Amino acid sequence: MNPGEVTVVPANQATWDDIQAIFGTHDAGRCMCQRYMIRDMMWSSFSREERAERLREQTCCDDPESPVTSGLVAYLDGEPVGWCAVEPRSAYERLRSMRTPWTGREEDKDYDTVWAVTCFVTRVGYRKRGLTYPLAKAAVGFARERGAAALEGYAMITEPGKEITWGELHVGPLSAYEEAGLRAVSQPSKQRVIMRIDF
Repeated sequence: MNPGEVTVVPANQATWDDIQAIFGTHDAGRCMCQRYMIRDMMWSSFSREERAERLREQTCCDDPESPVTSGLVAYLDGEPVGWCAVEPRSAYERLRSMRTPWTGREEDKDYDTVWAVTCFVTRVGYRKRGLTYPLAKAAVGFARERGAAALEGYAMITEPGKEITWGELHVGPLSAYEEAGLRAVSQPSKQRVIMRIDF
């Protein structure tokens, strides 16, 4: 894929129709990027429609003047094709309660100037084209411009030749973070690596 064909914008500059096109009605469309926003005990009490409404409010889509948004939207030749969730780490309720990201680290989970990338979604029909890479790079610039002191990602190590389902790889592959300039700071499990860039 030619990187010049991809444009990435803050989600508030995208339309709700574009975001819905990316998420669709399968896999990501059930979660609506709420997995890390809602604690486990509350997850099942939210319907798909409620999750979608939460995403719509969080992105502030259709409002280019909004000073806040919860992610980035990628376009390929003008067609909405990708999503990246990126905002202050403290916004992710479930992330703060998970053990894996914090194993061996003592940093305050609520430190607002550390931002996090928690999810990538590529629209059905556009997968396996490398869209995660420009989104990861854009997330670095976006967090820096918004005043972040650091940006983290929770990458998955993929094994050559092994098929990985979307549900496992939504956090992003290690290679996308590396190409965006993040470096490993810890490896809490065989397949998970905490990636980080300090500004």
